Amino acid sequence: MAPVPASPPLTPLVTERLVLRPVRTRDLPAVTRLWTDPEVRRHLGGPVVESVIRIRRERIVGAPGCHAVERVADGAVLGLVTVARAGRDGETEVSYQFLPEHWGQGYAREAVAAAVDHALAETPSVVAVTQEANVRSRRLLEAVGMTHAESFVEWDAHQVLYRRRRTS
Repeated sequence: MAPVPASPPLTPLVTERLVLRPVRTRDLPAVTRLWTDPEVRRHLGGPVVESVIRIRRERIVGAPGCHAVERVADGAVLGLVTVARAGRDGETEVSYQFLPEHWGQGYAREAVAAAVDHALAETPSVVAVTQEANVRSRRLLEAVGMTHAESFVEWDAHQVLYRRRRTS
């Protein structure tokens, strides 16, 4: 996977239940689970190999645009949200992954909505790509106001690109 230019570091984004903040060393066990859990990786090309994990672990701590999603109530790291400034075709791109035990509770929707809203204050549009088969992810993107913009095949799978434009 080629490195994607990320956004400059942000002050933490705070929602009702979450804080999106730079990744810290203490987050690495949860982040590593995101890269290796078969359920998380079902629509992301499968678990990441150990040699790639070692490189990612060295690069993710404090990386601009990479946000650990922490639950305010207990400090648990639930997932990651990344905002890449010059992402797909030069547009700002949001991506996300959450640990399965936190699925279905609205955390991903809350975190992604905060990241998209914040990005749209500085850029005219935000895109996100997910596999066509990933119905949960597609519903999440629609719930945060993104609309289906195009379909294509990449990584031997049908993909969909969603976009939300700044209004005003």
